[in-house]
Amino acid sequence: MDQQRKTYYISVGAGEILSVPNASPWEFKIEANGDEITRLREIFDSSQDNSIDDFLRAHVPFVEYSHDPTNDQYDQNLFRIYSMIYELGDQEAKQQIESMGILDGFKSE
Repeated sequence: MDQQRKTYYISVGAGEILSVPNASPWEFKIEANGDEITRLREIFDSSQDNSIDDFLRAHVPFVEYSHDPTNDQYDQNLFRIYSMIYELGDQEAKQQIESMGILDGFKSE
């Protein structure tokens, strides 16, 4: 796939990967190649699929949040998304993620 790095703008909440900054609100700016964007898109897609499963689980009252594998999958996907953004992001993105503390104890620096 294309190995040339391009600038992308990421909205985690919306699950969007934008190629232009004014198309929609975004939180993080990254530099990524085609393979990396494909991987990030797959994680966002997995999160979307998982959200549907979570919605269905929410209607089953006897399954606790802490004992639900869809919640674990959601958390893992978020960690993977923020890890990729941290790895590929500009200095501002790195600082923002560091201030959130979401990767504390997991960074491999």
